[in-house]
Amino acid sequence: MTEKEQIKNWIVENPTIFSVVKYILLVAFVLILIQLIRRFLKKQVSDTSVRYRSQKGIEIIGYVILILLSLSYFTGNIKGFTLAIGLFSAGIAFTLQELILSIAGSLYIFIVKVYKPGDRIEINGIKGDVIDVDSIYTTMMEIGQWVNSDNYTGRIVKLSNAFVFKGPVYNYSQDFPFIWDAFNLPIRYGSDIELAKSIVIKIASETLSEYTSNSKAQWKAVVNKYYIEDAIVEPSLAITLTDNWIQFNLRYIVDYKKRRIAGHLLHDKINKEVEKTNGKVILASTTIELIKIPELKVEVKK
Repeated sequence: MTEKEQIKNWIVENPTIFSVVKYILLVAFVLILIQLIRRFLKKQVSDTSVRYRSQKGIEIIGYVILILLSLSYFTGNIKGFTLAIGLFSAGIAFTLQELILSIAGSLYIFIVKVYKPGDRIEINGIKGDVIDVDSIYTTMMEIGQWVNSDNYTGRIVKLSNAFVFKGPVYNYSQDFPFIWDAFNLPIRYGSDIELAKSIVIKIASETLSEYTSNSKAQWKAVVNKYYIEDAIVEPSLAITLTDNWIQFNLRYIVDYKKRRIAGHLLHDKINKEVEKTNGKVILASTTIELIKIPELKVEVKK
């Protein structure tokens, strides 16, 4: 018996194993083809945005082809593959559940547009700018943590796409790339409050005028798109009387990436204007007032 005849006899005697091997080879061929096309696009397309989108598109098309290929392949031979399908399904469901959920998450992110590269998000307690979304992981440049304000830490974080199904996703830039921020300003009792109010509102309006004007049109679009009440985007001031000082609470809108620099400019300009009032407006600090000093009697014996 020749070698070819032995192979034919083995195929006839073991059709299930042969079909499984054939299916694995087909899947491997499609995956290799996807990688080759991705590498070709990476070399040929110079525009970063177009290259990124085309690579992701090829990747998604490849997974769709694999799904269709699997359905047609197993459906056409369902009788011969009953046992194999059962074993594979059980093994995949148990060992690859996180991987399957991650791939499903990537499709969900792409179709629903939960976020995209360039967005600033917070997910699973991690905040940062999205720099890549592939079929399994979302890659982020981390911000915050031990660094004050919204500054980069320098750490690149890879997060499973499965987390989009497990908790909330906070997007700082989708639809409305502005956030509301606020800070408190303590003013000493006895200061000219009306003058202090005019200084704070004037500086806030001038410093934040660009953010205010740009946010108005986009906020109208958000109100029209979602079931949400209208909100004030101009700087607003609220006053609270405390035990030690009059507290000014300034609330304003700012670009989500300019929060730190906007806060710095507001503090710096307000401090300079307060100093120009020659004592009419004084910033307060924690003080202790002595109401009465107890009398001390000292007797000196010779």
